[in-house]
Amino acid sequence: MVTISSDGPVWTLDLGNDENRFSPDWLQAVGEALDQIEATTEPAVLVTIGGGKFYSNGLDLEWLGQNLDQHDTYVQRVEDLFARILTLPVPTVAAINGHAFGAGAMLAMAHDYRVMREDRGYFCFPEVDIHIPFTPGMNALVTSKLTPRTALDAMATGRRYGGGDAAAVGLVDAAASSEKLAETAAGLVRDLAGKDRATLGTIKARMFAAVVGALRPAADGTSA
Repeated sequence: MVTISSDGPVWTLDLGNDENRFSPDWLQAVGEALDQIEATTEPAVLVTIGGGKFYSNGLDLEWLGQNLDQHDTYVQRVEDLFARILTLPVPTVAAINGHAFGAGAMLAMAHDYRVMREDRGYFCFPEVDIHIPFTPGMNALVTSKLTPRTALDAMATGRRYGGGDAAAVGLVDAAASSEKLAETAAGLVRDLAGKDRATLGTIKARMFAAVVGALRPAADGTSA
């Protein structure tokens, strides 16, 4: 179950305690949670985290296989979520508590910062091995956050990175123990809670305009 809660300026979006795949219902719940933080005006930062062994296992391929007629609409909903997180007008950090695969890893990449558990879980883009090429928007998102060498190694090999390895190549900003993961993540952004939302949102929208344009090719490129 997706839940969102706040402790002072720190809002925590719990993605769930299973594989946290991007089912239509899950996408709806995450969108509604983001609505809640965007409806506020007080200083805020956003931490996303999973509650089990997964941060997110990405696309709901089982549902998609049973609903191929909705493929394009579904993929656009996923890419809209990436664009929304990428340009959210508050500081964001992904606390990667476990496995982050495929679109789950891309969701983490859409955040301003990332902290990964150091002793368990893998960060992986398996697309090359499951024969699913990155869409132009997904490609733009990942490559906007990584050096060319790291992007090539991560996207073209399907390598699974543990927390320490992911931090060493810049996939994540830090690795932390399970006990300190949430607090380490919150510590990266807590002091940024007072940034003016309109200004921050505009900076992000302009900084990532090309990425948003690729994620929302039929839209005008503004944040949802």
